[in-house]
Amino acid sequence: MKVLLVCLGNICRSPMAEGILRDLAKTRGIPLQVDSAATYSGHEGEHPDSRAQAEMKKRGHSIQHIRSRPITQADYLEFDRIFVMDKNNLRDVLSQAPNSTSFQKIDLFLNQAWPGKDLEVPDPYFGGQQGFERVYSLLERAAEAFLDEIDEQR
Repeated sequence: MKVLLVCLGNICRSPMAEGILRDLAKTRGIPLQVDSAATYSGHEGEHPDSRAQAEMKKRGHSIQHIRSRPITQADYLEFDRIFVMDKNNLRDVLSQAPNSTSFQKIDLFLNQAWPGKDLEVPDPYFGGQQGFERVYSLLERAAEAFLDEIDEQR
């Protein structure tokens, strides 16, 4: 299975989600390919925010190799699931979807942990380190719930 995680700039939330989901899947022995992307290309080629990297390192994950990239039309075909971090990005990702099959792949990531609540992962970019700590906790919970669902289907 291939999973894409999407936020605005692909420098905070989605690379953190990518690192968490990738590492948890590996620990559980779940074959999962994980990537992340942005709806905004202004940070293209940049590494994740240093605060995101610090939070991830503190929790035992490395995301320093990730570079921001925009979501592409090919992503809608390549990935089995596309998870977005907030409603604005959900709207943008849905508006670019090439067909109805793509629509079915797209959801808010936190719906994995809190089904149907349409909760958003807050953007920590303009806050302090505590925002990254909160984001980590939310992303970890959603990743665990998603992996639990996969485990149940195996």
